[in-house]
Amino acid sequence: MRAFTEADLAFLDRLCTDPDALGEFDWPGFGDPRARRKRWEIDGYISAESAAVAIARADDTVIGIVSWKPRGFPSGVTYEIGVGVLPEHRGQGVGTMAQQLLVDYLFGRTTANRIEALTNGGNLGEQKALERLGFRREGVMRDRSFYHGEYVDVLVYGLLRSEHRPGTP
Repeated sequence: MRAFTEADLAFLDRLCTDPDALGEFDWPGFGDPRARRKRWEIDGYISAESAAVAIARADDTVIGIVSWKPRGFPSGVTYEIGVGVLPEHRGQGVGTMAQQLLVDYLFGRTTANRIEALTNGGNLGEQKALERLGFRREGVMRDRSFYHGEYVDVLVYGLLRSEHRPGTP
């Protein structure tokens, strides 16, 4: 993982213009790529309100994104995380490893006591990945999202600092 650079703007553009880039569970619809570029110009995707970094291969090619934002009160006690990996790199453990590194970072470098993740009820891969990382399924928000013409449940997963085992995928 690393901070985004100007060379990564094409990857960020793809997140707004390619329905397959984030996958069937995370595609929000077409967006304005200029908004992502503007965000990069403003703060490089690192701010107190929300942050994201690139998942990059050894050759520095960006293949995904991980993000975090504070939730709850006071700020910094709880973070919500998310991950997106390009389709050609899915199923290789890249997203799970990136989430593990992010969880280790947040518990090791911030005041976080809780990390949470939301996922579509049909996203079995992400559910398994979160459970491998020690997250517990805590609840279901019924019909919270609208995907492919129907309302779908969103699952809430949580991990507490006291439950965290660094580097354990």
